[in-house]
Amino acid sequence: MPLCTTVEMLENARKTKTAIGAFNVENMEMTQAVISAAEEMNCPVILQSTSGTAKYVPMQAFATMVKAMANGATVPVALHLDHADENLVMQALEAGYTSVMYDGSKKPYEENIAQTKTIVKAANALHIPVEAELGGIGGKEDDVEGEIDYTDPAQATDFVKKTGVSSLAVAVGTMHGVYKSTPKLDIKRLKDIRNFVLVPLVLHGASGLSSDDLKSCIRAGICKINFGTDLRIAYTNAIKEYFEQNPTKFDPRNYGKLAMEGVKKVVINKLKIVTMK
Repeated sequence: MPLCTTVEMLENARKTKTAIGAFNVENMEMTQAVISAAEEMNCPVILQSTSGTAKYVPMQAFATMVKAMANGATVPVALHLDHADENLVMQALEAGYTSVMYDGSKKPYEENIAQTKTIVKAANALHIPVEAELGGIGGKEDDVEGEIDYTDPAQATDFVKKTGVSSLAVAVGTMHGVYKSTPKLDIKRLKDIRNFVLVPLVLHGASGLSSDDLKSCIRAGICKINFGTDLRIAYTNAIKEYFEQNPTKFDPRNYGKLAMEGVKKVVINKLKIVTMK
């Protein structure tokens, strides 16, 4: 089926107290693996690309590939741009992305509001939803790096009201990349934000969190959960294992299939969690 936006997905997740899995994909194999997993689980899915992916492959080419795969899918698929500046957001809108995230979280508060409003106006003209971030997710992933800056519930209300964003990524203790210690999630803060903010809430930096932590976040109001690092690790480990056992082989289709299988297993496990099964 054609690519869809994230609006209906996230609204249904909020009503059913589940979440939508959003997965960072870098190439054809990862895209195929995520869609195949979603079809097997019979649930909608969000494919995401980052600013790093935009440097790796032209955005228009990437969007065209995902559109073609989504057309043959039996479940709803959305294409989302993750953690982007104004320039990349506009490129994504032109390329046919069906959801975008403008990240102005490192800017002064009023500047973040002003720029986010501009992005929302441009995206709304195309009926494309906009995700924003308030506070700061810790760790490092591609071009995104920083320390944890917990989202203030009252400020979140003001931000959503003034910007008109469709969803809000909140900082409650998660980090991008590989965790070096056990994360301490502020579930009470998340519940407070949920009580203040009506739009769907998004959790970034979910790779490495336990299933119990993820389910606690969903019960507290999270509607979309982003996964990236776990997929990259699974993809890379499968290729490493292949060449350890087959050092003289060189056909990329052979190790590509194993990489897809590795990613698919991870995605199925994450989808079981976010659907609360």
